[in-house]
Amino acid sequence: MKLIFAGTPEFAAQALQTILTAGHQVMLVLTQPDRPAGRGMALHASPVKQLALAAGIEVFQPLTLKETAVQARLNALGADVMVVAAYGLILPQVVLDLPRWGCLNIHASLLPRWRGAAPIQRAILAGDLETGVCIMQMEAGLDTGPVLQSAALPIGADDTALTLHDKLAMLGGRLIVEALERLPLPAVAQREAGATYAAKIDKAEAALDWRLPAAQLSRQVRAFNPFPGASSSLDGVQLKVWRGEALFASGEPGVVLAVDKQGVVVACGEGALRLTELQKAGGKRLPVAQFVAGMPVRPGSRLALPAA
Repeated sequence: MKLIFAGTPEFAAQALQTILTAGHQVMLVLTQPDRPAGRGMALHASPVKQLALAAGIEVFQPLTLKETAVQARLNALGADVMVVAAYGLILPQVVLDLPRWGCLNIHASLLPRWRGAAPIQRAILAGDLETGVCIMQMEAGLDTGPVLQSAALPIGADDTALTLHDKLAMLGGRLIVEALERLPLPAVAQREAGATYAAKIDKAEAALDWRLPAAQLSRQVRAFNPFPGASSSLDGVQLKVWRGEALFASGEPGVVLAVDKQGVVVACGEGALRLTELQKAGGKRLPVAQFVAGMPVRPGSRLALPAA
């Protein structure tokens, strides 16, 4: 098929690579403008742009799709379909109507659960046992369009947002290629019962509140790995907690109960959390044995509680 691809992060790049490998003709790639990143804040191209340029595909980075000149450029391509994956711009109705088969979105959840920007993290935070990918026919509403194809995936007890992202990216690439080969597909309308919204992750959510149950904090650590990283502080030193596991233990929330090579055990509102990978501000991510060698942590120490 002749198609336009719209996407920005690594999740979308995986889908684009799979589409190219399948032999489809990608006439144009839309992606977000280059953004400053890193210590020098130099402009960096998105993963999708890097892949497109390496494959010799023209890249278009408009600030909006609402301008008539932008719409005219897309219309002139005569695309069979537009594939969208974590693009980051709203597609107006006129753009949705341009391709022969419309616009297909690769969404990393089992719709209608977790419509919105952060379905992977929200699924882990909620303690969901499974998630998946839906290929959705896009319409004006936020992730409300009918589903053409879907597949479920279990969420492992040790899955982080990163590991689950990678599994879903592979699944999404496979499903979109299957969908393109089978168009037109019957569209199944989403039910509104059970619909939930996956709000964008706010850095403020990363602060660990030790008054909460250990099982909930464990999910928080997994959901915010790699971004923004679950956080706390000890004796005024900011910490990132990258891995932790819930235990049956009790104590005053935030108080360190035990320290050994297996982890730093911190009491929670219910149970305790064994921290197994830590990082202090300006330092490296370290297994706990290496971390406590450089920053001694003792039983009885207190990790700060966020303001209530």
